[in-house]
Amino acid sequence: MPSPFLSSSAPRADASAAPVDGLYRDHRPWLFGWLRRRLGCEHRAEDLAQDVFVRVIQGRKAVRACDARALLTTIARGLVVDHRRHAALERAYLAYLAAIPEAYAPSPEAQAEQLQSLAELDRLLDGLPPKARSAFLLSQLDGLTYPEIAERLGVSLSSVQQYMVRAISACYAAFYG
Repeated sequence: MPSPFLSSSAPRADASAAPVDGLYRDHRPWLFGWLRRRLGCEHRAEDLAQDVFVRVIQGRKAVRACDARALLTTIARGLVVDHRRHAALERAYLAYLAAIPEAYAPSPEAQAEQLQSLAELDRLLDGLPPKARSAFLLSQLDGLTYPEIAERLGVSLSSVQQYMVRAISACYAAFYG
């Protein structure tokens, strides 16, 4: 009799790895179709489907068979959001590069490094509370002063200072820590 739990522990040669195999075998075609409809790209859907199962395996939690699709959908939604955010960031960066004179354009290697840094910064900012993220972006992108940011966000000047310390500390830790 099959267990109502699907183990997502690390793959092993013994029979305990079979439930993960079953989860993959039973739900991968459905998940692939779900992702393909949302992304409109078969190749990207295939990559993200694989990433979903990697996350399940890395999670090392038991997954009840009746909850499998809900879990896979939740993980897939997060990956789709991350993919779309990264694609939008890449489009914006490429638009920026297209707008500058060719003589000032960075080398392809530098472009790749800058895009990777932008993606890392985007992930970092996504982890900040909304007001801290907004304060940081208003300061760094729009060039607003702390009093202007406080007025725009409807908070005190000391709150803006705290938000900025948190955001800058997170940036420093991500890039130098």
